[in-house]
Amino acid sequence: MNDLLHNLHTPIGLGILLQVLVSAFLAILFIQSGLDKVIDWRGNLEWLQGHFAKSPLARAVPLLFGILTALELVAGLMSGVGCILILLQRGTAIAFYGALLSALALIALFFGQRMAKEYAGAAVLVPYFLLTLISLYLLT
Repeated sequence: MNDLLHNLHTPIGLGILLQVLVSAFLAILFIQSGLDKVIDWRGNLEWLQGHFAKSPLARAVPLLFGILTALELVAGLMSGVGCILILLQRGTAIAFYGALLSALALIALFFGQRMAKEYAGAAVLVPYFLLTLISLYLLT
């Protein structure tokens, strides 16, 4: 850790710092989102059932909601653990797979928004997806 702080201004130090920051960002994003779904399961599910009532996904909302919640939680936890492992061991594998699961979660969210014809909501996801793609590159 001391080496990282001492060498932040070097290309290697900056690379490690960027890996830590993107992993921390994805951990916060997906742990919070997943926990919100768990804590207010009923409220979120009711809202989503109304949101998708006129889409081809209407009958699958409870199943897809459960899958998405699990995907977000695992992506966030892997990113968080990966962030810690980058600091302690310089290993990026767990953070990489956390970012990969994050990308899959965002694709699922984007697909759902498009199916519900919520184009503004789908557009909001694009910056998150781009950051996640950059994260995958930084963590290789």
